[in-house]
Amino acid sequence: MSTVGAEIAVRDVWFGRTWRAFAARVVSSTPELVVLWSPKGSESLYPVDADGREVRLPNEQPVLARRSTPRDSIALQRPGARHSIWVFWNPDGSFKHWYVNFERTIGWNGACFDTVDEKLDLIVTPDGALRWKDEDELEHAAELGLLDPAEVRAEADRVVAAWPFPTGWEDFRPDPAWGVPRLPEDCLG
Repeated sequence: MSTVGAEIAVRDVWFGRTWRAFAARVVSSTPELVVLWSPKGSESLYPVDADGREVRLPNEQPVLARRSTPRDSIALQRPGARHSIWVFWNPDGSFKHWYVNFERTIGWNGACFDTVDEKLDLIVTPDGALRWKDEDELEHAAELGLLDPAEVRAEADRVVAAWPFPTGWEDFRPDPAWGVPRLPEDCLG
């Protein structure tokens, strides 16, 4: 667990290395649920090719570039779960949508929250409409032997059947004293 307000890194790890990472601030941390706030402007790392274009599928030698997170969000991470739920807002602060990221948690040490992204994503709008995202990446990753698409889709079916929306975090507002978090140096390896 980690102290409320602490700066941490959420990392997507492949082949034992950071593939993608973003800075967040701990909102709440219990053994059952870790809530992380990542405001617009937070530091992030993402993989790029030799021309600086973002790479979507993992490789063993990622080249990471820095950028700022483009919007405010919170992530509801359940250690050990096969997904996280994100809450996104419009620029005016009104609730925009939920985003389900299918992933496996591989570690949480209080400074780094590590996952393996399983490529499939789901956007759920306030009216309950579903929009699947990155199904092509799921299939391509499966062709490369990186994941089992049947397991990922089974988890997606479980989430839709459980219908965890609303989450209770849609009206979240950060502590006004919190600044924009930075990536902890000890989490960049």
